[in-house]
Amino acid sequence: MRDSEHLPTGAIQNRSVVGDGLWFEYPVRAHPHHTDYGGVVWHGQYIAWMEEARVECLRSIGIDYEDLVALGCELLVVELSTRYHRAMRLGETAIVRTSMEPGAGVRLNWDYQIVPMEGGEPFLSARITLVTVDREKGKIMRRLPPVLHEVFAKLAQTSS
Repeated sequence: MRDSEHLPTGAIQNRSVVGDGLWFEYPVRAHPHHTDYGGVVWHGQYIAWMEEARVECLRSIGIDYEDLVALGCELLVVELSTRYHRAMRLGETAIVRTSMEPGAGVRLNWDYQIVPMEGGEPFLSARITLVTVDREKGKIMRRLPPVLHEVFAKLAQTSS
């Protein structure tokens, strides 16, 4: 359940409660190379899993990251807020949940939860803000390319 006690920042905590059906879900398992010597998942691994989930979410609605590159744009992280609730350990499985909130202009806000497959307290909650960047100029685009604007608008409508 998407509730404010598990979301990382005040900006997210003001969102209304939304059922689980609106999250894109991506399963993961903690392998040895994801952990430290004590068998605890390394903090940066969660961020990698969040990116994988975001890329797969976009792919599920018809946008391969390669398509973005072909359009001459890239999605770059400009802000990252993470709250670690408890450690995930070697061999555990989890679901990375993500949903996109409607943003202003070219800012795309993605919310995340990494939760145990069997339910219970989340391992992590986060928000990542992305912007579209013109790959050729290396500058933030003032507007989303029309095809992206249309797709992101549809995705945001189903997530809010």
